[in-house]
Amino acid sequence: MMIKQLSVFLENKTGRLTDITGILAEHNINISAFSIADSADFGILRMITSDNHTAKRILREQGIAVQTTDVVCLIVPHVPGGLHKPLQLLSDHDIQIDYMYAYATGPDAIVAIRTPTPQKTLTLLQEHNYKFLEE
Repeated sequence: MMIKQLSVFLENKTGRLTDITGILAEHNINISAFSIADSADFGILRMITSDNHTAKRILREQGIAVQTTDVVCLIVPHVPGGLHKPLQLLSDHDIQIDYMYAYATGPDAIVAIRTPTPQKTLTLLQEHNYKFLEE
């Protein structure tokens, strides 16, 4: 299924990331998965939390720029080649991957995938009986 991911824009400044994690911790919101991309002037913290709706609201109340994006959260076996098969399927159907990040939980790994065509991506993977993380 599709999951909402939060994208938080961060100044490249010491302590900015801990500001975000502190705000979320104070509100008992867990970060399930995250990725950070940076440039010289700013970074983008992409994350999936235990309560994206509340996280977005409280971060905005603190004046922090945050937006939501749909990502496909695919469950793949946590074994060699487990990720290759669905990625090959997407490639065979000319689906470009904008970015992705993953985390492993025991025998499975969860892969958050952002593509320019998230619904097409989801439908294709569903047609091939892949499993998904749900919100």
